[in-house]
Amino acid sequence: MNVNAFAFTDPNNVDDFDISDETTSTTVKFSRDGKTMFILGVNTDTIRQYSLSTAFDLSSPPVAVKTFDIGSIQDAPQDIEFNSDGTVLFVINREIGNRGIHQWDLNTPYDIGGLTDTDGKRTSLNGDLRGFKFSNDGKKLFTITQTSSTVGTVTEYTLSVAYDLDTLSQTNTLTSTFSGEGRRQGINFSSDGYKLFISNSATSAISPLKERNYIREFSLISPFNISNPTNNGDFQPSYADDFRITGLTFNNDGSKMFHTDFTNNNVYEYTLSCGFGVKTCTDPTNDKDDVASIESQSEATKKLIQHTTYPVLNRMEWLRRNSGRINLTNQNIKFQFNNEILNSLTDALIPLYFSNGNSNDVNDQSSNWSFWSEGTISIGKVGDDSASSAKDISSSALTLGADKKGEDNIMRGIALRFGADDIDVGTLGSALDMSSFALTFYSSKPKGDQRFTDSLLGMSFINSNLVNNSGSASTDGERYGEQLYGSLSLRDTFSKNRLNFTPKLKINYGITHLGAYKETGAAGLNLEYKDQYIGNFTSSIGTSLDNTYDFEVGSFIPYFDFEYYADMSPASKQKFSYVSNGESFTLKNIENSTHNFMGGIGFDFISENGLTLMSKYTRDQSQNSKNDNFIIALDYRGSQNSSYAMSVQDTSTKLSHNREINGFNINLDSHYDFFQDDPEYGVYLKVSNEY
Repeated sequence: MNVNAFAFTDPNNVDDFDISDETTSTTVKFSRDGKTMFILGVNTDTIRQYSLSTAFDLSSPPVAVKTFDIGSIQDAPQDIEFNSDGTVLFVINREIGNRGIHQWDLNTPYDIGGLTDTDGKRTSLNGDLRGFKFSNDGKKLFTITQTSSTVGTVTEYTLSVAYDLDTLSQTNTLTSTFSGEGRRQGINFSSDGYKLFISNSATSAISPLKERNYIREFSLISPFNISNPTNNGDFQPSYADDFRITGLTFNNDGSKMFHTDFTNNNVYEYTLSCGFGVKTCTDPTNDKDDVASIESQSEATKKLIQHTTYPVLNRMEWLRRNSGRINLTNQNIKFQFNNEILNSLTDALIPLYFSNGNSNDVNDQSSNWSFWSEGTISIGKVGDDSASSAKDISSSALTLGADKKGEDNIMRGIALRFGADDIDVGTLGSALDMSSFALTFYSSKPKGDQRFTDSLLGMSFINSNLVNNSGSASTDGERYGEQLYGSLSLRDTFSKNRLNFTPKLKINYGITHLGAYKETGAAGLNLEYKDQYIGNFTSSIGTSLDNTYDFEVGSFIPYFDFEYYADMSPASKQKFSYVSNGESFTLKNIENSTHNFMGGIGFDFISENGLTLMSKYTRDQSQNSKNDNFIIALDYRGSQNSSYAMSVQDTSTKLSHNREINGFNINLDSHYDFFQDDPEYGVYLKVSNEY
């Protein structure tokens, strides 16, 4: 990690809310939307509910709307919490003989109206209880207790059912020593669970009080895990000589902090220079979800080259397996683009490949070309490690291609691929949704009867939507990228009877550029990412076996593939910084597994009526990751009375097929918007007869 100069500042006190005429406060909490505030008073044993005109903002005085008196069951209430949707209220109490947590069900989320002190259910806990906090999923509970005048203890409990105190069991403790006499009065966490905060409140016997009042920040090795924390230091407010900090809380993204004051009976509002930055900004390179999100972008672009080249290589392998059966015919395919750049590409490049397709002699193979398609579904997982969270990966793609053999006996073709990749990161909801459009030109050159050199060159355009969820807050970003790639494959086939053995050597190469982008959605957590360049270079060696079985309806060709490939790509790096204060970081050595094994099994079925089906399952396995791929490909040799058409209008793709049968015209259209988050699908069928 590289840290450059930045503008970190201590929390800045911006507003106060005076409640001295109402109660002596021990904590402050907010509804999830920040429009409702709750203050717990220890002298009046009441919970007071306030309405805010602006979320998490005390600049306009909050308006008191409701009060809930719990004095008959709690004589010393200290802290309050809600479950995730605000339908259950919890209150912790330190009164000897009544220590524990009471809870009430709310008829309306974050609304204490209508509650009575007889509705509460109590769960007993030990110790001089001062504060408590649930983890984001409600499966952990943490309490802070006053062990002695200088020592506080955080106790960790696990709950087998979220927010169900009947299922809790103690699992861990953290004991921390504080300078001077005081009380450990409040506890909280950052939204991602990587930071722990404890407030220390001076006793009335110490003067001046402010010397013993501070908020201590800890960094944790993993979310909501209090084992082996790192003390980042203490923040000590300086706005008054005598005050006593009690409870503390944050807004959702950690750009603001609030705490109550037992002496002056105020609620204090602070702005923070970065999310939950009381003493330090969270280092994203130490956050496993942040690291995994950055890695996912790099891994996805490298996999994109692999997934884009495979259908084309599969096509050329299919041509080799079925070279004796191929009778390429004119499919009348049309390419129409609404984008002027793509139009210029088609005007310049497609005639280069298909300019000789005007012959009417269907027996002249060099003058006819074939249309093919391949659909791919891929499901994979990359396990977690000490630095990065686990990733669940799913991909789907449709590849459309056309090729023909020229007079020089070289097969040339062009392929379009529309793909979507969905990667879920960690357990908090972070995700990467990547859409891509790829254009590939390929050729297969014979070197004798059974030896071929296959090559391809292409480019991809990438659009990614990213969500980085930290628990109670999330950021969003949109990133664009471009990619150039190529592949060279050498293969030689040895045949005996109908059994073919084909050793092969392949090299993939490419370069990806991901543009700079800035996150939005959480002021304290937003990051700005610089441009990133990702190199790709892999080599592989493998073999395939296939055999042919002929039947009356067609031929059946089962085959098996095995491949070992080594990833020798250079490591990349990603520079980024906090939007709020400019603190910058660099994640270096972003790389993938260096050794992978891939096995595949599939079959071709070539029917006598011109329809060909290819199906294949592959497993890509490395030490810490795996990908399962299922492929279905179709190739149809139509007649002179049938045609295929494809058009691309902005991001919408339209496929159509027209056919004349006994005087009837049959038209089939479908469309797919490959850059929508939730793309629409449609199929339209029209049958007409012209007289």
